Formats: sequence, structure tokens, C-alpha cells
Amino acid sequence: MGKTLTLTTSDNHTLGAYRADPQGAVKGGMVVVQEIFGVNHHIRAVCDRLAGMGYAAVAPAVFDRFVRDFECGYTPDEIAHARSYLGNLNWDHMMADVAAAKDELKGVGPIGIIGFCMGGTAAFLGACRLPGFAASVAFYGGMIGKFADEKPKCSLQMHFGEKDESIPMDVVAAIKAKQAQAETYVYPDAPHGFSCDERASYRKEASDLAWSRTQAFLTAHMK
Repeated sequence: MGKTLTLTTSDNHTLGAYRADPQGAVKGGMVVVQEIFGVNHHIRAVCDRLAGMGYAAVAPAVFDRFVRDFECGYTPDEIAHARSYLGNLNWDHMMADVAAAKDELKGVGPIGIIGFCMGGTAAFLGACRLPGFAASVAFYGGMIGKFADEKPKCSLQMHFGEKDESIPMDVVAAIKAKQAQAETYVYPDAPHGFSCDERASYRKEASDLAWSRTQAFLTAHMK
């Protein structure tokens, strides 16, 4: 359904990306920010799903800064491998990559951002640090608590799992207190990664509910 392309950032870095476009009328655009597992099958499927909803979707390969064309699945060994790159993360660089993806979507209408895991934090930061987004949706962003004093420039929706081993509920409570204007949802008994149907932590009921809330949120704010 989609295609691969190359983006160029404001600091002249080139990176890969996946883009999926609607077959019919275009409602707007969505930047999709990956987990630590690259622009893999799951992230491409999210782009395709958004395209099916009428949004042109672009997922920038933010790991291209330090490892080109990286993608993997969710076996224990693959997860450990992906985590080995966490020390390379630079949020300023990632914002430049996100901005390049947003620029790729110019002309399609209002533009939003959605991210998962690491990308959930990036979606939050994109809302705070980059102008021009109409809406931001963050799924279980593990570092949002660290940045929760920052102020989003657009409407924000966040999703967390009650049983997320990496995001304690006291951190979620602090985020909710600091971001009282946001729609924030906690899913009972849901672990980290509950929205990804390729992970052992997938929880269909929570995932379906979160996605229905995402759809409603985008419909309300992508104008």
C-alpha cells in the first residue's frame, strides 16, 4: 500500500521513511514515530491503517542517524538488540527528523503526530517543540514523565497500560497532573506495548479501545 522515500532534515541529514496515502479523499496527514524496533512491519501497518482512515502517513526512520535501515521484530534477542541503541538517542535530532516528515506532508491538510513507546515520547515532544501540529497521540511514551513540564502547542491524547513495567502508575499520575488539559487513558491489566498485535504483550480489548479513542480524537482535532 505504501512506498519508501528519502527525507532531508534542516541539518542536512538524510533518512529513510515509509509513506502510505489514502485511495480516496485526504483528510490530512500523520507523522508516525516508531518504537525502538525501527520502521518495521508494525509501524508500516499503522501507516496503512491511517491511510485507510483518510490520512497520508509518513514514518521517518529515526534510527538512521546511527544505524541505517534498522528494523526488527519482538523476540527477546531482537528486543535486546534494539535496546542496545538507546544510548544513541538524541531528542533534538529526532525532532529534526520528525519535522522533515511533517514537511513531507505539506499540502495535505492538517497534520498530526502519533508515536509508540520511544515514539510516544517523540509524539509528546513534537507537540511541545514543533509548530504546526493539529493533534498528538502518544502511546506508552516511557520518557514523557521526564519532559512533562513542557507545554504542548496542540491537542494531546495519551495512552498508558496499568501493568507497564517501565512506566509506573505514580509517573502516569504526575503526567496527568501536569498535563491536565490532555486526554489521558490508563488501560487495566495492560502491559507495555499493548497496542501492537505482533508483541507478546498485545491486549486486543485495550488496543481496540485505544484505537477507537484515537480515531475520535483525530476526527475532533484534525481540522
